[in-house]
Amino acid sequence: MWKQNILETIGNTPLIELHKTAKGLPCKVLAKVEYFNPGNSVKDRMAVKMIEIAEQDGRLKPGGTIIEGTSGNTGMGLAIAAILKGYKCIFTTTDKQSKEKVDILKALGAEVIVCPTNVEPADPQSYYSVSKRLAAEAPNSFYVNQYDNLANRLAHYEQTGPEIWEQTEGKITHLVVASGTGGTVSGAGKYLKEKNPNIQVWAIDSYGSLLTKYFRTGKIDANEVYPYITEGIGEDFVPQNYDMQYIDYFEQVTDKGAALMARRITKEEGIFVGYSAGSALQGIHQLKDKLKKDDLVVVIFHDHGSRYVGKIYNDQWMMERGFLQVKTLKDIIASRENKKLISIQQDATVAEAAEIMKKYDIENIPVKNKEEIVGSISETGLFQKIFSNPEIKNDTVKNVIEKPYPVAAIDTAVEKISSLITKENGAILSKDEAGNYHIITKYDLIQSLAK
Repeated sequence: MWKQNILETIGNTPLIELHKTAKGLPCKVLAKVEYFNPGNSVKDRMAVKMIEIAEQDGRLKPGGTIIEGTSGNTGMGLAIAAILKGYKCIFTTTDKQSKEKVDILKALGAEVIVCPTNVEPADPQSYYSVSKRLAAEAPNSFYVNQYDNLANRLAHYEQTGPEIWEQTEGKITHLVVASGTGGTVSGAGKYLKEKNPNIQVWAIDSYGSLLTKYFRTGKIDANEVYPYITEGIGEDFVPQNYDMQYIDYFEQVTDKGAALMARRITKEEGIFVGYSAGSALQGIHQLKDKLKKDDLVVVIFHDHGSRYVGKIYNDQWMMERGFLQVKTLKDIIASRENKKLISIQQDATVAEAAEIMKKYDIENIPVKNKEEIVGSISETGLFQKIFSNPEIKNDTVKNVIEKPYPVAAIDTAVEKISSLITKENGAILSKDEAGNYHIITKYDLIQSLAK
């Protein structure tokens, strides 16, 4: 039987056993892969629930405007529902969220206002404050407030928790959630603990969030709050959706640890996940001493990796933050002690070019017209030409010139340049910070990757 609309596809997401990324853990780990929801995240569940309850109690009226502060995923769920139900959407978000999230929200017809991240929640510029102000000013509007709207955790009590219980046939021993608003961990946790009070519920937090210390001490400590990169989890205040009696433990994970684990999940499991999934699985590895052989852990994989292609799946972004140690062209050049580039002027003879190749034992030479690189010559190309016409060795290089070598940025990862060096193109060039050119050959690549 077909679906009447896209909202009917929300829920019943698959539970998938992890293998390579679960190595080193004493028990089975199953991932609840929430990007199978139409908005590609777990937030679809509570977004629709919050709208439905607001419609029922009259807070959201026909033709109204939905206003919310969102890190992206909740906004997508709200926007999809709004399309079908005839509402407008205005969302505020922070400048640390990925561009992909903002673009998707706009594609779904929402107006998006980007606010600064590094301000207090009560600051007039914060995305919390801006969304509240807009809701107060806009006629016929509904301020969703996912943080304190208890329909959030109700959705997970009614949907996510029961699904996990049924899919594991009641064998689940641990639920692990990288938590932000608190709705998933509290709602699903409550349901599961009602079924079996011995089930452990672990919340994974980010360094820079105050939630972990609040859980452990009951105190809100502003000194715990500082900027962090991980998106969608942690908070600088305590949302009302948290019901700490259903959470057994909080664990903090670094931005780097979360990013690297997300990339591992994608590469090793084929499950293209977002930042928070990396946080959740990294948290499990940090807590592995608390697990036993017969445990069955369910971890929430919140959203899809396509929203982070410009961030954690971008080598340059990762390297700039010290998250990824990747060998680059700069490393190859440095290992050769910055030897001077051997080149030849286009007015030199072919015989002179052959002599340079013999003297320096090289196969590829850039060709210059004064200081400008205009082409190249190769040992293979020269051999073919001289073999066909021995007299050509008295000709100028200009008459046997081959196409210029491609030029790659000096911070390009070595793995990414192998495709540029081919049978027809034996080298590439790169320019250092001082403006000097360097040549990199297939031999250089082989030597680099062998180390």
